[in-house]
Amino acid sequence: MPMASLARRPTVLIVLHQEHSTPGRIGAVLRAMGVRLDIRRPSLGDPLPQTLAGHDGVIVFGGPMGANDTLDWVRQEIDWLETPLAEGKPTLGVCLGAQMLARALGARVFSYEDKRSEIGYYPIEPTAAGDRLCDATFPRSVYQWHSDGFDLPEGAELLAAGGDNFPNQAYRHGRHAVGLQFHPEVTYHMMCRWTHRGAERLTRPGALSRPEHLGGWFQHDGRVAAWLEAFLPAWLQGRLPDFQPKAGARTANLNRAADREEPAARYAGA
Repeated sequence: MPMASLARRPTVLIVLHQEHSTPGRIGAVLRAMGVRLDIRRPSLGDPLPQTLAGHDGVIVFGGPMGANDTLDWVRQEIDWLETPLAEGKPTLGVCLGAQMLARALGARVFSYEDKRSEIGYYPIEPTAAGDRLCDATFPRSVYQWHSDGFDLPEGAELLAAGGDNFPNQAYRHGRHAVGLQFHPEVTYHMMCRWTHRGAERLTRPGALSRPEHLGGWFQHDGRVAAWLEAFLPAWLQGRLPDFQPKAGARTANLNRAADREEPAARYAGA
């Protein structure tokens, strides 16, 4: 392939948080679109760029740390998210990434003293804004692995709601920034590894058993995969519908506040 053709390929910054982590199906879909992946791990000392002039978007993934942790690199990464937001670059936060993005936008991240969690497949309720986000309807059951949740950032548009414990499941801020509490990137292989290495977390209140995880994949993954394959091109190419913020729009941000641990710092994602 001529160098000129290579130079025209879009590049997405992939932010991972563990040595063995991968972008999973998200990475596979982007590569199939001809996108180059610039993978960096700030937790292992990789620097994040001072500008995204050489990138077309950024995706921040999950990890076993929390958005409220006091580790220097966690605080620095949250502060760094001001860069893609200020430059108007397509920005996607997945689970911990969505929580970090919420923090960068001034919202609270919380957990519960009893470590109640969503680990496995859970139903969510997309809003009208969620269903019009791309050419595929928003999935109704999604794979989760978290013990932290987030308040809806001020001025954000809710895309999907969850249950009482974690009411905000997906949101959009401005034209280009999207946060997903769930894991559309998960493959069957990843799920097998997470449920094996993280077996202790499956005993937390609200978590589902390993057979329920694996069985849920066969029941729900096809719809999640179809949605992701429609969403990623629309997100990266700036084809998301017009943003329609609602002043002060939030869902149950004070829900069961007495049970929550403040500050929260124990994210349970893999």
